[in-house]
Amino acid sequence: MTNFIPIFPLAVVVYPGEVMHLHIFEPRYKQLIRECQESGKPFGIPSVLSDKLQDMGTLVEVAEIVQEYQNGELDIRARGLKVFRVLEVIKKIPEKLYSGAIVSYPDNNVDMGNRMLMQKVVHGVKELHRMLNVSKDFRKSEEELRSYDVAHHAGLSLEEEYEVLGLMEELQRQEYIRRHLEKVLPMLMEMEQLKEKVKLNGHFRNLSAFDLDIDV
Repeated sequence: MTNFIPIFPLAVVVYPGEVMHLHIFEPRYKQLIRECQESGKPFGIPSVLSDKLQDMGTLVEVAEIVQEYQNGELDIRARGLKVFRVLEVIKKIPEKLYSGAIVSYPDNNVDMGNRMLMQKVVHGVKELHRMLNVSKDFRKSEEELRSYDVAHHAGLSLEEEYEVLGLMEELQRQEYIRRHLEKVLPMLMEMEQLKEKVKLNGHFRNLSAFDLDIDV
């Protein structure tokens, strides 16, 4: 299936099911959000990497206009719906300030994937947060968590988050994040050990001498 959607390109990756907060200040996007909110229609957020519009993005809906300012700016809550692929960008739309795109929606497997693998991923993410002294409430039980729920919290770069967006199987996404954590966690462990060594430097330490029974 293909259709036309208004687009709001951003240097972010949005996942299906994700709720994000946006401050809308540009006239073209104030118009876009107003029209989508009034009509109940969604819009697309295609990712921008290195100042270049990418092929993949996520269809989102305006969940709530949180605040309206006197100058017309808006704070909104948007919710990710499904992944799309840009087929053609329409830069100029009659009587509109914003651009649009013709998009298709690839088949995306959002089942539970491999639960044992997902448990390893969740454990790895929690260990990452422990090392970084970060607290995160996923507002779901571990059994309900999927790759999209944890991808933003696994220490991925924007480019890596975008690669996850392009994976259309839950099992592939889980495996991608697991491999990433396998690389990152040992490095953080070394950093923790180094930090402890640095803390000891310059301090008096109570060390027992090693008793050598040496014949002279």
